[in-house]
Amino acid sequence: MRILSIVDQIYIKAARIRTIEEKGVSKIDEGVTSELMGIINYCVMGLIQLNSTYNNPNPSTQNLLQWYDEQIKITYDLMTQKNHDYGEIWRDMEVSTFTDMQLMRVQRMKQILNNKGETIMSEGVESNLMDMINYAVFALIKIGEQ
Repeated sequence: MRILSIVDQIYIKAARIRTIEEKGVSKIDEGVTSELMGIINYCVMGLIQLNSTYNNPNPSTQNLLQWYDEQIKITYDLMTQKNHDYGEIWRDMEVSTFTDMQLMRVQRMKQILNNKGETIMSEGVESNLMDMINYAVFALIKIGEQ
């Protein structure tokens, strides 16, 4: 799957979360939690695809699992560094804020990809994907605490 297609899949999931948040109900028996987990998985897929180290047209399941774990660890390390600098301010935020932040990041990534990766003042697609994973994790934690 091309990276732009992965970003579109993330968009679909984030948009569905926003719809559920606004309507208060879901007619499909898959709620916000499963959509957040889907966002995490699509973001990791995007990170793997963007990383030239993993450039293998026919990776084994073992390779994919190893690469997945590596990207999760890199993203977790980023989260702990940001938590150090920002504190755990995310605990005071609303779950719906994380949804809005994810939708904003999707639009930012689409602009970057449509500009062939060129950015003026924005971080790249990789940084946005890692931030989106962390937003999803924060939302899952907040939902679990409610």
